[in-house]
Amino acid sequence: MPNAPALTNLGGLDSPAVREARIELAACFRMAHRLGLHEGICNHFSAVVPGRDDLFLVNPYGWSFAEITASRLLICDYAGNVVAGDGVPEITAFFIHGRLHKNVPRAKVALHTHMPYATSLAMLEGPPLVWAGQTALKFWGRTLVDEEYNGLAFDEAEGDRIAASLGDADVVFLKNHGVMVVGPTIAEAFDDLYYLERAAEAQVLAQSTGRVLKPVPEALARKTYEQMRSDSGESARLHMASIRRILAAESPDYAD
Repeated sequence: MPNAPALTNLGGLDSPAVREARIELAACFRMAHRLGLHEGICNHFSAVVPGRDDLFLVNPYGWSFAEITASRLLICDYAGNVVAGDGVPEITAFFIHGRLHKNVPRAKVALHTHMPYATSLAMLEGPPLVWAGQTALKFWGRTLVDEEYNGLAFDEAEGDRIAASLGDADVVFLKNHGVMVVGPTIAEAFDDLYYLERAAEAQVLAQSTGRVLKPVPEALARKTYEQMRSDSGESARLHMASIRRILAAESPDYAD
């Protein structure tokens, strides 16, 4: 990672808002592991630190999603410095997430995975999602396909390219690679990640029958999308609350 002088104004990193963000992001890691959305010690989730648009939370390299706790998350700046926490992020995590948060201010949260069903669709020619299932319609008009696979993101140029490819989308299918989901809150981003994989799974299973998919007519697809989006923020909040209740009962150390 690039070397640069570390920030000196680091007050407020132990505020209640930052603590809450740590706990909520840790919950995402734990549930992603339970659902099989992880890949070894790779893949990364990040969130801009509340009140600090120049810093972001990210998982340390070398730890499984199953091992992530609130206190284990790192806080990094955009110059490549770890300003709080033990360890370092995976180099691709820094170059992808750091550049994304810096270049796309609306992306307060960025979740990158190689989750199997969505990634399998990213490996195919043509559009990944077919608007043939109700769950897929949650993403109507919100996805983009990055066709330019360039290997691992080992420099700022590739991170900048991925950030630029996002456009106005909330979901990017990275061809030959995986997916990136961004959102305004941790709850909304994880809700999208979860339902994206469910939509992809249903499509792969349907296609495995060898029969022709039946897409939803465009006007109805748009109407259904608008119905879903009308309360998506509240639905995502309730989804996250459910996840946290499950983890509090079964794996309470996630919040440590």
